[in-house]
Amino acid sequence: MTDFVADADRALLERNGLADFDALWAVQLEAVDEPNTSGGGWSSVFRMDLEGQGFYLKRQSNYLTRTLHSPLGEPSFAREFRNIQRYRQMGIPALEAVFFGERKIPGERRAILVTRALDGWNDLDSLLEQWSQLSDEQQQAILQACGQLARRLHAVRQVHGCFYPKHIFLQPDGAGYRAQLIDLEKTRPLLLGQRDRVKDIEPLLRRAHVWTEADVRALLAAYLEQPAGSGLVDAWFKRLNVRRSHKETR
Repeated sequence: MTDFVADADRALLERNGLADFDALWAVQLEAVDEPNTSGGGWSSVFRMDLEGQGFYLKRQSNYLTRTLHSPLGEPSFAREFRNIQRYRQMGIPALEAVFFGERKIPGERRAILVTRALDGWNDLDSLLEQWSQLSDEQQQAILQACGQLARRLHAVRQVHGCFYPKHIFLQPDGAGYRAQLIDLEKTRPLLLGQRDRVKDIEPLLRRAHVWTEADVRALLAAYLEQPAGSGLVDAWFKRLNVRRSHKETR
């Protein structure tokens, strides 16, 4: 079976004896959190540091999901890896895959996905916790970066499916911010036009409790490439609020 190894990282993995599936499965590391379990399977995430570079090594066993690609089930990492590669081809800023492989052994399906750690980046969740301490310029730059990221994603007709603050990572870039996405497992094609776009964005606004109406309008202005006081921003703001109210009262 052919494994994926990123060209840029192959030599590093080889120097550390970690360029193949068996070595990555056997290496002893401390998990970053409790394993996920489902249907008799498990999935776990580990931090791995090699020569000053950080990575996340993810291993799973019999942790399967059914998709159109594999109606009988496949490791969820297989779907995430395909989405990472598709985002890269489409030019959507997102986490980078370093290694992917899967194995079938009697009674077990194993999968490994290694991604580059986003060291030097902050997830939006942590920035929201210190929102009041940020300058107005920083706040506006973050809102613009998030709106532009969503626009870029939807422009190539993709829905993230978990567009939450914890899945958006930002890094200062001059007077602005760069933004990218992680956790691409639920990504799918955008099929229902504005309905899908609203459904994708609304969970972000529902979780960003500290954002004011002006903040949301600033994000929508960047997303729609319209002035914050435009009729189109008004219409989107109202539609998002309707969906948000419906979700919060369920």
